Formats: sequence, structure tokens, C-alpha cells
Amino acid sequence: MANHKSAIKRHKQSLVKRERNRVAKSTLKTVAKKVETALVENNADVANEALKTAIVTFDKAAGKGIIHAKTASRKISRLTKKVNSIAA
Repeated sequence: MANHKSAIKRHKQSLVKRERNRVAKSTLKTVAKKVETALVENNADVANEALKTAIVTFDKAAGKGIIHAKTASRKISRLTKKVNSIAA
């Protein structure tokens, strides 16, 4: 454990950020899973709505630095391709 006052504070901050990031990453997985579930059910309307939510969620996470911007872009792109494939 840290001994200096500043190191103790930094450790507390890292724990708070870690928990916040875990919640955000869990949310990302849930949102992506909703899109995948709609795709399995061949429900285009639900898939489109879930995709819109997923895009916003991934962009926010990338903006806050929770995931890398290119990772968010790649995941959005792949989900969009899948949704467009059932719509066609």
C-alpha cells in the first residue's frame, strides 16, 4: 500500500475509475449482445433500434477514453454490417 499522502489519494482515484470503467465495459457488452440477439431472431426493426443505442454507447465510451476510438469504430462497423445484411 502507498505511504505518501498523494499516493494514497491516487490509489483511491484509481479504484473509483476502475469501477466506473468496469460498469461502462459491461454496458458495452450488453448493448452489443442486444443487437446480436435481434439478429438471431431476424427482427430487423429491433436490431436497428438496438444498433442506434449501441452506436451512441460505443461513441461515448470512446470519447471518455474507456475504450480506444478505433476499437469503438470497428465494433460499430461490424454490427452495422450484420444489421444491414438481414435488412437486405
